Amino acid sequence: MAVTDFFVGEIATELLRMMVQLSTKSCLCKTTAAHIANSIQQMLPIIEEIKYSGVELPAHRQFQLDRFSETLRKGVEISEKALQCGRLNIYRNLRLARKMEKLEKDIDRFINGPMQAHILADVHHMRFETTERFDRLEGHLLERRLESMKIRADGSGEGGWWVEEAFKRAEEEERYETNVLNIGIGLHMAKKKLKELVTGRDDLTAVGITGLGGSGKTTLAREFCKDPEVRSYFKEKILFLTVSQSPDMDQLRRTIWGYVMGSDSLNAYDPISQGRPANSALVVLDDVWSISVLENLIPNIPGCKTLVVSRFKFPEVLRATCDVELLRESEAISLFCHSAFGQWTIPFTANHNLVKQVVNECKCLPLALKVIGASLRGQSEMFWNTAKTRLSRGEPICESHENKLLRRMAISIDCLSSKVRECFLDLGCFPEDRKIPLDILINVWKELHDLDEEEALAVLFELSQKNLLTLVKDARGGDFYSSYYEMYVTQHDVLRDIALHFSSRESLNDRTRLLMPKTETELPKEWLRKSDQPFNAQLVSIHTGEMKEMDWTQMIFPETEVLILNFSSSEYFLPPFLCNMPKLRTLVVLNNNAAHATLSNFSVFSSLTNLKSIWLEKVSITRLVDNCVPLKHLRKISLVFCKINNSLDESMINVSQIFPSLSELKINYCNDLVKLPSSICEMQNLKCLCVTNCHSLSQLPSNFWKLKNLQILRLFACPHLTTLPPGICELSSLKYIDISQCVNLFRLPEELGKLTNLEKIDMRECPQIRGLPRSVVSMQSLHHVVCEEDVSWLWEDLKNHMPNLYIQVAEKCFDLDWLND
Repeated sequence: MAVTDFFVGEIATELLRMMVQLSTKSCLCKTTAAHIANSIQQMLPIIEEIKYSGVELPAHRQFQLDRFSETLRKGVEISEKALQCGRLNIYRNLRLARKMEKLEKDIDRFINGPMQAHILADVHHMRFETTERFDRLEGHLLERRLESMKIRADGSGEGGWWVEEAFKRAEEEERYETNVLNIGIGLHMAKKKLKELVTGRDDLTAVGITGLGGSGKTTLAREFCKDPEVRSYFKEKILFLTVSQSPDMDQLRRTIWGYVMGSDSLNAYDPISQGRPANSALVVLDDVWSISVLENLIPNIPGCKTLVVSRFKFPEVLRATCDVELLRESEAISLFCHSAFGQWTIPFTANHNLVKQVVNECKCLPLALKVIGASLRGQSEMFWNTAKTRLSRGEPICESHENKLLRRMAISIDCLSSKVRECFLDLGCFPEDRKIPLDILINVWKELHDLDEEEALAVLFELSQKNLLTLVKDARGGDFYSSYYEMYVTQHDVLRDIALHFSSRESLNDRTRLLMPKTETELPKEWLRKSDQPFNAQLVSIHTGEMKEMDWTQMIFPETEVLILNFSSSEYFLPPFLCNMPKLRTLVVLNNNAAHATLSNFSVFSSLTNLKSIWLEKVSITRLVDNCVPLKHLRKISLVFCKINNSLDESMINVSQIFPSLSELKINYCNDLVKLPSSICEMQNLKCLCVTNCHSLSQLPSNFWKLKNLQILRLFACPHLTTLPPGICELSSLKYIDISQCVNLFRLPEELGKLTNLEKIDMRECPQIRGLPRSVVSMQSLHHVVCEEDVSWLWEDLKNHMPNLYIQVAEKCFDLDWLND
């Protein structure tokens, strides 16, 4: 704060006092003094606000404020003379009255001139900064308007929830939380301090951001990276990486080295140092948990600086840190009210004291305010009182507040119905800092809790509305037919900690969920010590590296229905205790390694007679089909980023005999798939076939007509596909077909009109298709077409024959989020 700010406030106060005295005195300047007093009285609060805001004004504004200060000082002198002047000295009173009138004009000129310009400038800056902050909603949030997708939560045909509304709410609240945090003085000051440490001190190569979980550390780091001065200082060369508790060190080190040095030639054990000087690069390491990990990731390269975001300070490595302060009371109330009431302030109808007491119990932690506020939304005052009492049972905030947070956050879980609560706790089975495919999550819920698809989606949106998870979607996803193929779930690490905390309260062998919180090199020793007794868990989640046969121990899981195997290696021996899971219905195998993993020990599948669903990600399936026995109850297979090696070729295997009851087959990002085997068309129960992002697929089987029960066909992003087999036109049950981004597909089958039950076609980004078959006018059930603008006119010409047809012109979508998966 400049010295002038102080004196302007003091002078204005003194001048106001004198003008009030003059307005009560019998003199010629009485009326003018009253006007001046009124003007200063209105302006004084603003001057006081400037005075104590702690914000330093630009030089040109400070100069104008200095001049205004001098005007007020002269006004004080005139007022003193007027107060001392006797009533009979008419000449002197007249001169003072004229000076007073001039003073009034000078004050009015400043208020109506420069001050108005300052206000306009401030509004302009605020709009610009707000626009920048709104741009924070990047591709992993909600970049495009959702299509309508109606989910019936009550099982009836009337009413229900709209996916579009759920996503809009998620987008709105993410935007609001960001803005509330960004407006805060604490964040502004923290960002200023970071600038001083990172860009202002050459002796610091690594700086830390520390704070409680959910306090806004990552928000501060992202806003710092977006600051124009910071971007200019590092010449736009900023790398933001999430490390997490179980990082892939080799991959992270290669990424840092490649970005900073422009070279991928880094050996596994080489230090990230001794290179040529970088051009002022900034590496941000978010969510760091281990000092050993940090020491191996900080690049010791001239010109390169590192910003470390963590709950811990790491004084051994970081000489300077910036502590993230909790929200101020007013900001905390705003954030809480937005979650609890949908507005920024406390409603008139609410109990103000009770709201403030609940906010106080949240201890100004942003995540606690958001989650607990959403939990109390729409509840009675009695419920609020009960929640306040339960929140108050925790001890006051202190150094151990991190641990106490779980107790406070548990209020949000306790208010859920038993079904929704159990679904929330299942989220602890997934690795941290990973987008969870909604396809997997819904399937887990369906098997564990006997939900149908619509009930599972209703649970999902309830958890989303209560801010217990975050929905992330592809710009294409979310309509009725594409369902949840392009949708994901993310969860804050504190919420995941809560799920793990609740799941581990029972004795090990009696837990409903047996979970490994983070990746380990072997099974937990506690599991091994208890392996002589059966484990009664319904859900088992294992996170390891490479596992060989000798690394496993024999365990019994008589009640397990879902098994998730998460690992990172190129070789993986399936656990022998799969034979001891007679009730297993869902198997999820996730490989996080850069290379495909070769699985072994497929003989265990012979015991999985009740298996209904398999998800395989980034594995080679060659040995699977070589050794697999028929799985008569299997309903769903998902192959994602898998290496197929022609293993599905009909000369090697008859897929329909191994999976006779399959109703859904999903093949995604399997780039070595060239030809879809004809044996797939022998699957009489197949209702959904999704072959997407398979860039080498060039041929579909000619006997497609045999899939009489097929309802959904997705061939999205198969660029080498040039034609569709005529047999597709015989699929009388087909309701939806997606051929979008099949850029070399040059025509639709002539007899497409035979698909009388087809309801929707998605053909966006198919530039080679220049015409439509004449038979399409026979598709009277068709009511929705998605296409490019230059193709839409072909469909517009058919509206006379198809009056109920809705033609949606697709927006351009450029999304590289999948590169982060």
